[in-house]
Amino acid sequence: MQVENCVPSGIQPKDTGFGYTLSVIGGKYKMTILYWLSENKVMRFNELQRKIGTISFKTLSMMLKELETDGIVSREEFPQIPPKVEYSLTELGQTIIPVLDIMCQWGEKNGIPAAQAATIPLSI
Repeated sequence: MQVENCVPSGIQPKDTGFGYTLSVIGGKYKMTILYWLSENKVMRFNELQRKIGTISFKTLSMMLKELETDGIVSREEFPQIPPKVEYSLTELGQTIIPVLDIMCQWGEKNGIPAAQAATIPLSI
């Protein structure tokens, strides 16, 4: 059984579905953001920042805007004082979670032992 190559010969990877997927989830924090939103369904900005731990306000803001532009994350603003903004995965965003799950399974199978992985924080 032959598996079709995701990046056929003669075509630049950026011009394929593979390239598009990387453009959406690529970056230091995007997969971590998607992970936390999939685990918690709805999160506020400061919650996300605390969970990730090592991300600056500016970087988190930029990553969320990019994910929102790509239709992966939804931003809901509530008109109140103090301002309240919640983030969640869109329907399209939820479809990428199985890709992250497969990456996780691959890492568990081929990477560090599970006992050691349990002691490593998720933020990358």
